[in-house]
Amino acid sequence: MSVAIVQFPGSNCDYDALYAFDSVLGVPARFVWHKETSLGEAEAVVLPGGFSYGDYLRCGAIARFSPIMAAVKEYAANGGLVFGICNGFQILCEAGLLPGALVRNAGLQFRCQTQTIHVEESTEQFNRSKLGARLRVPIAHGEGNYRIDEAGLDDLATHSQILFRYCDATGNVNAVGNPNGSISNIAGIRNRAGNVFGMMPHPERVVEAFHPSVDGIAILRAFLASRLVVEQPGLSQPIALAE
Repeated sequence: MSVAIVQFPGSNCDYDALYAFDSVLGVPARFVWHKETSLGEAEAVVLPGGFSYGDYLRCGAIARFSPIMAAVKEYAANGGLVFGICNGFQILCEAGLLPGALVRNAGLQFRCQTQTIHVEESTEQFNRSKLGARLRVPIAHGEGNYRIDEAGLDDLATHSQILFRYCDATGNVNAVGNPNGSISNIAGIRNRAGNVFGMMPHPERVVEAFHPSVDGIAILRAFLASRLVVEQPGLSQPIALAE
């Protein structure tokens, strides 16, 4: 039982993710290099933040062609849990595993701050009763402006695929609380099947008492506890998480 954390050239949140899962949640985690063609015996897959391939062309555009991504796509198609954080979210969108795209922030400024996000009613695990109405999670990105066409946005709303929206400190979803110009203040989404997740904020950076919050723990637990749509051998039992 383990979490596979994919490392690309330019990943810089890989060790943060490893520590959050392995040391804080007590779920064994290991790295998988981007040139590998197999995920091994992974119970969940994480694409961490960073600047894969230096964000050349555009964020995530080259990483989507890494050999490991064929395995990630197959894993997701079979119901495996996949989570993209920041650059990982960008890669999932470029690879077609999540709808939409991430483009340059409104104002063309890199935004690095602790951001309040509003929790949407999305799944059995990602909802306000499980996570609370709002969370405080860091962001650090220059291309976090989520874009999707009107039909795609309607689909996200219709199928409850929006996980989080940027909001102000009191939880109001408005332009003041939107740090990058994302359409409809979207900060995180899932696929329709409910096994692939992506968000721009960094939950792995808020898991210790000395961090701005410990709200990341609940997000990572919600990901690991998400039900698989297509059961896989050995994955039918809930994952035991350290308290």
